[in-house]
Amino acid sequence: MANVAALASAALSESNGIFRLAPNWVPRSFLQPGRRLKLNPNHYYALGMHRGGIDERWFGSTTEAANDNRGWDEGLSYCVTPNGEKFQLKEAVDELKGEIIGDEIWDKYGKWPVYSKFFDNMGPIPHHMHQNAEQAKLVGQEGKPESYYFPPQLNPTGNNFPYTFMGFEPGTTKEQAVQCLEDWNKGDNGILDLSKAYRLKPGTGWLIPPCVLHAPGSLLTYEPQWGSDVFGMYQNLVEGREVPRALLTKDFPEEFHDDNQYLIDALDWEKNVDPNFKDNNYLEPVICSQGDGWADRWIVYGTVDGEQLFTAKELTVDSGAKCTIKDPGAYSWITTQGLGSIGNMRLQTPAMINFGDLTDDEVFVTAKRAAEGVEFENTGDEPLVGLRYFGPNAQPNAPAMGAYKNQ
Repeated sequence: MANVAALASAALSESNGIFRLAPNWVPRSFLQPGRRLKLNPNHYYALGMHRGGIDERWFGSTTEAANDNRGWDEGLSYCVTPNGEKFQLKEAVDELKGEIIGDEIWDKYGKWPVYSKFFDNMGPIPHHMHQNAEQAKLVGQEGKPESYYFPPQLNPTGNNFPYTFMGFEPGTTKEQAVQCLEDWNKGDNGILDLSKAYRLKPGTGWLIPPCVLHAPGSLLTYEPQWGSDVFGMYQNLVEGREVPRALLTKDFPEEFHDDNQYLIDALDWEKNVDPNFKDNNYLEPVICSQGDGWADRWIVYGTVDGEQLFTAKELTVDSGAKCTIKDPGAYSWITTQGLGSIGNMRLQTPAMINFGDLTDDEVFVTAKRAAEGVEFENTGDEPLVGLRYFGPNAQPNAPAMGAYKNQ
């Protein structure tokens, strides 16, 4: 680890507080890739057919992917020095602590507790929930609230089903939901019959608390979230494909795996049947700051049970323009359009990425550098656009849920 500390310090010194990150690909065996990640079409099964297709790219991650047959470092982001040496972002944070993520986050969590990803599927994901902190602790893990944003640049097509079922229809009873689990091996268990689908619109998003059922649709999604990979799948068939019951029960204590009432009681019933679900969970961009030729917008904001766990912004810089952006917390950045620079580092949106290749579209900005301010410049002929997410309580001035209605 001493070598990591030296490498990380040298890299930060050369780039003035910014890490270059390598693409971090994650497969899911039970889903079909949507093929909008800009990965070489011949490389979507680069990890082997037995692992499934690559349908996710993780950003600024110190969180391991909870996949069967996973590689030992699957899900973990790597920093790359100018001379090509690599080390894990997790290792760098463990060594340099608050110097990278800020003292407040390090002192409270002892790690970078959040991450984001693109997930990209041809069709919908099964109706599922993520356990809350108390539930996840029972199996030695952490809970997972999450959020969605649908970047327009990466959604030229909606694929098979650009709609997301969320929660249950108001008036649904627990007895009805339990019956769906009782019917797991009798064909389609009908859990979507109890839910409502919302049409997904590029340039908008959602905030999803833990213990709320959701079946994400087929738009490519940017997903800032808590640093955990727990879930329970409550739908047994998706587009004719079986969902193993083991994916329902894997993150619940073993003694409750056959207790369908327990599994339904694990849902936050009030939030699932909320008659104002959209008002309480839907997001549209809100201007944070703007100037000559640039605009910075909130895309993820609001709180989960009264606590700000993560936020995200989208910066757009017009051709030939530049701006200096200050933020009160460290962040992970991914470029979604255009050509330019961040500090003294190049930014370029790739047209196609070979598995294993380094790109110029992803960086991690340390807390100190973010607070001092980072200059972005567009050196291309189209807008330079990037998404960046922040850790817990890093943005005290972020707007409240529903702020988009006041614009």
